[in-house]
Amino acid sequence: MRRLFVPEPLAEELVITGADAHHLMHVMRAKCKDIIEVAGCDGRAGRMEIAGFTSEEVQLHLLEYIQEEKESPVAITLYQCILKGEKMDFVVQKAVELGAVRLVPVVSKNVVVRFDEKKQAAKCARWQKIADEAAKQCGRSRRLTVDPVISFEEVAGQAGENLVFCYELEEQRTMGELLQSLEGAEISLLIGAEGGFTDVEAKRLLEAGAHCVTLGPRILRAETAALAALTILQYEKGDLGGKRKPLDSERKRT
Repeated sequence: MRRLFVPEPLAEELVITGADAHHLMHVMRAKCKDIIEVAGCDGRAGRMEIAGFTSEEVQLHLLEYIQEEKESPVAITLYQCILKGEKMDFVVQKAVELGAVRLVPVVSKNVVVRFDEKKQAAKCARWQKIADEAAKQCGRSRRLTVDPVISFEEVAGQAGENLVFCYELEEQRTMGELLQSLEGAEISLLIGAEGGFTDVEAKRLLEAGAHCVTLGPRILRAETAALAALTILQYEKGDLGGKRKPLDSERKRT
């Protein structure tokens, strides 16, 4: 069943406009009484019936809320240094499937592709569209948001004890070992571009309080490193087969 995401909390009555309305009316050829799934910005999802149409809108009526546990117990932000070609598209899509809630494109020293502001905005819009489609496909209750492109120095300026970066010259501390001691409901991952991080960048992150980890004895491609790091994090923190802990919002509803 198709799932839509709306920018407001789920309510008894909703109106769908824009690209989603066009898709429902002209691509899916939806009719009154058809049922679709809708997820709101509050993380709640429900089955809604199409109640009516105008030339540009689809009116929905809530039938029932869906009780589901689709989201991770930890809010993950992925800071991904921009990759070449379709590799970035791939990472965005898989970050959604692996439960991240935010992706921030980063320009570091070894990023090969460089965009002007107009091109950056267009790329971010493309990545957001890819993220939204992936969220619908995998049944997320919450969409991943793609932030505007930022510089490496901006990441370092925001770094703290919840930021973890993967570095091929780190040989001792593993992701699993770090996550066993890292507390908090929010964790950020920083993954380098194809050339990884420079020694200067790694030192800057450590000085800012970030944690450096290894992903094993082999050098991974950047897109593989992103997937491996997300997978390990989700397993250690209770998703992807680990011992799942309820979200705060779920505790309040029980």
